Amino acid sequence: MTDSAVACNPRASVHYWKCDRPAAFHGTGADREGLAAMEDCLARTLRERFPGAALSLRPAGGQGNHITWRADIAHRRCFVRVEDGPERDDYIEVESRVLSEVRAMGIPAPEVVAVDASRRRTPFAWQVLEYIDAPDLNHEYKAGRLSLDAVARDIGVWIARWQALRPPGFGPFDSAILRSDQRLAGIHETYRDYFHLRMNEHLDYLVDRHFLDRSQAEGFRARFADHDDLLDLDSGCLVHKDLALWNILGTGTAIAAIIDWDDAIAGDPMDDISLLGCFHGGSTISRVLDGYASVRPLPPRFRERFWLHLLRNMIVKSVIRVGAGYFTRDDGFFLIGAGGSGGKLERQTRDKLAAAAKGLDGGMEMEDL
Repeated sequence: MTDSAVACNPRASVHYWKCDRPAAFHGTGADREGLAAMEDCLARTLRERFPGAALSLRPAGGQGNHITWRADIAHRRCFVRVEDGPERDDYIEVESRVLSEVRAMGIPAPEVVAVDASRRRTPFAWQVLEYIDAPDLNHEYKAGRLSLDAVARDIGVWIARWQALRPPGFGPFDSAILRSDQRLAGIHETYRDYFHLRMNEHLDYLVDRHFLDRSQAEGFRARFADHDDLLDLDSGCLVHKDLALWNILGTGTAIAAIIDWDDAIAGDPMDDISLLGCFHGGSTISRVLDGYASVRPLPPRFRERFWLHLLRNMIVKSVIRVGAGYFTRDDGFFLIGAGGSGGKLERQTRDKLAAAAKGLDGGMEMEDL
């Protein structure tokens, strides 16, 4: 892709949308104004899209960066998501293509019923999905009903299977190429370009907000430089990029669907596994790796790549958590365990950063995370 094509892409300067979007942290905590007017506009649009169909909408709540509704459309239960950010982001169309492709591979994921990011008839982008009648696994986990060992291996199996999708390029997918060529292609020419994107801004932000001191930030930079050769990827694979229990629906022992692919990229095969390491310990990661290895061989130097991506992802998550005020929340917030607190989440965040750095230095085994 040419430099000019990259420069005009809305996600060309984004490493991770929730912290790098121009309207930083939009929708991560604050209530939107004008929800009633938005719902009226959405209802009119859906009636036009599905003429003659009976329609009802009910707010679905949720604590993510989309506004959501449950809907009955022609007596079919659906789930509706709206992206209302001022950037006029169109990645919901990319996600819809990703969903179609992973479903075709047999990955459990919701069907896309309709999508429109053009904003020609609404001031927001919207998507209608099949409704999956199952709770998210984080809900089951916090309630003590989840057998994490049982589902962890299955998660590893599904990760390995969706990695069979290997689009060209790296990083976020180019919506313009999707529209013109009907295919997924990463925006960036090299994985290194994507991996380091906004790294300095992320570390400087954490120093400025007194979450890291300058020596910690420089230590992280040095570790990335020492392991730069791990970024020499000839090709990338599909990476969910927001893999966590709240983005998996199911029961205490089985997975019904993997949802929220709106951060998907072309990247490193250990990235999604490292994202699970942001929330879980070594025994869970071992089970995930067992499931993965039952489908495809673990990649070369997978341990180093795990630690490298865990450190990068924990830096990103630190930016989001500091910027969106997650450390002031209680356990009603999806990211905080039952009986936990924002202060405990802050300690866990610092501990994960330290563990990732130690692992990359060779001082910790993955099983001991």
